[in-house]
Amino acid sequence: MHINQPMKMKNKKLARKLLVWSICVALAVVIGYLVQYQQSDQINKTNEVIQQAPTGTALSALGKLPVQERADGADYERDLFGSGWASWRECNVRQKILNRDVKNVQLATNGCTVISGTLFDPYTGEEIELTNKSAVSHKVQIDHVVALSNAWQTGAQNLTEDERKELANDDLELIAVSSGANNDKSDADASEWLPSYEPFRCPYVARQIAVKLKYNLWVTVEERNAMASVLKTCPDEPLPTS
Repeated sequence: MHINQPMKMKNKKLARKLLVWSICVALAVVIGYLVQYQQSDQINKTNEVIQQAPTGTALSALGKLPVQERADGADYERDLFGSGWASWRECNVRQKILNRDVKNVQLATNGCTVISGTLFDPYTGEEIELTNKSAVSHKVQIDHVVALSNAWQTGAQNLTEDERKELANDDLELIAVSSGANNDKSDADASEWLPSYEPFRCPYVARQIAVKLKYNLWVTVEERNAMASVLKTCPDEPLPTS
């Protein structure tokens, strides 16, 4: 009994599909293995860098942070860290940080509001002249060094409401920067964004580590690797305390 021509063609097409499918599966397995190998190799290199770090440095402190995947952040809201800025003496925390970071400050009659001055933006390395109150409002933002949404996804869900409010208003966590740089950073971690001004990368990452240690937050594998890569260039970078 002979198989007709259409049946032969159908069998050939099926065989080709099976062959293509088998090749795709094999490639997926190989690629998965290579990715896993590269990740494992990078983790080992990071561990070696951290183990060689001098005691008391940011790099050494990085080794104390737990490593986990990010938690689900779909339920994140800014108000989980308090509504707006906390009060500070007769001012608020935003005004406090501006008074700390802006130079040649001129204040309004309330003794709090910065109406002019000069900001050296640590994220870009640029000097920003602030000629009036409007310029201060539009050109400068107070950045949370560890973005609050990142904090929420790396352990802040386990903090109390008061602890989260303290984190959001902590001097260690806050820095005056240009609005453009802050918008570029958004909620990125160190594996996704670093200051374009390279001399500030080590202090920046060190502050992130200090904040995460202080508030019992964790880092992802990618974040840890990126932090170690930065601090490898400055192994003596101290861990800031305030």
